[in-house]
Amino acid sequence: MTIHDVARHAGVSSMTVSRVINGARYVSKDMREKVEAAIRALNYSPNLTARSLKRDVRIGALYSNPSSSNLAAFLMGAFRQSGTSGCQFLIEPGVTEEEALDGLERLIEAGIGGVILPPPLCDSALVLERVEQAGVLPLAFATAKPREGIAAIVVDDYKGAFDMTRHLIAAGHRAIGFIQGDPRHSPSQRREQGYRAALAGAGITIKPEWIAPGLFTYKSGLDAARLLLAASPRPTAIFASNDDMAAAVSAVAQGMGLTVPRDLSIAGFDDAPIASTIWPELTTIRQPIADMAATAVAMLSDQVREVRAGTSPSPRHVREMLTLVERDSIGPAPERSA
Repeated sequence: MTIHDVARHAGVSSMTVSRVINGARYVSKDMREKVEAAIRALNYSPNLTARSLKRDVRIGALYSNPSSSNLAAFLMGAFRQSGTSGCQFLIEPGVTEEEALDGLERLIEAGIGGVILPPPLCDSALVLERVEQAGVLPLAFATAKPREGIAAIVVDDYKGAFDMTRHLIAAGHRAIGFIQGDPRHSPSQRREQGYRAALAGAGITIKPEWIAPGLFTYKSGLDAARLLLAASPRPTAIFASNDDMAAAVSAVAQGMGLTVPRDLSIAGFDDAPIASTIWPELTTIRQPIADMAATAVAMLSDQVREVRAGTSPSPRHVREMLTLVERDSIGPAPERSA
């Protein structure tokens, strides 16, 4: 009994059977049930030797912000799925483009078949060129600019920021500060666009002094918070492009004697672990980072196996949903700014 017999019995392709056996997350429920029913009916048992060979599949990842509180969630999802998909998962740092290229070389030497690239590396022409030269399959992770022919995990950063800004407006805030993300990252631009669109839609004028630069790091959040809270009048709410920077705003505000959210409301983006470990806990936009990482590993491992089987993989763009998580860092706008 072979995987092809199971496929014929279920009326699906052999690749679909392989995906079900290897725990791919993006197989539909109906398709999965068909395959599982065929496996039971035929009493099929995967060839253990063949399955052990699949462990030669190696998936790499580069990460550009080692201080991000999202990194733990990413690794948890990726390593969990690598076990399910029967592949090895390797990771290298790459804060600058030069460091990323060095890390990529180490991954290529280790024999990776696919690599996960977060922003801004997924938008780097040099990184993508080297990946192509090495015959490695790329996957753009959490990009705001998915490219045709390259697999991608996509989230709607614009809508997430738009929804959070509207949430602040609904709480009565009109003076809403914003901390930008790293300008090299495509999601940064989309988040700022969502913020601006929500304010414009509500007829609220955007004051230049209520927008501060950030780099998605806690330190940059400290600098941005000091700048925004020195404005006169200061914002009644600050929306930071990620939770690390939002946590920094909370620290600066409370250090100035302000009470959150009575004197200042704070919003973040990502729902990273730090969002629920500071006080008060952050209202934020949740990205399912662990699930996104698991999907990325499953997609790439499947594509590598398709290439090895002599077929041409069709890179997919998988869209993950964002949700607004309400906690205690947002309250009604005070009657006037201090």
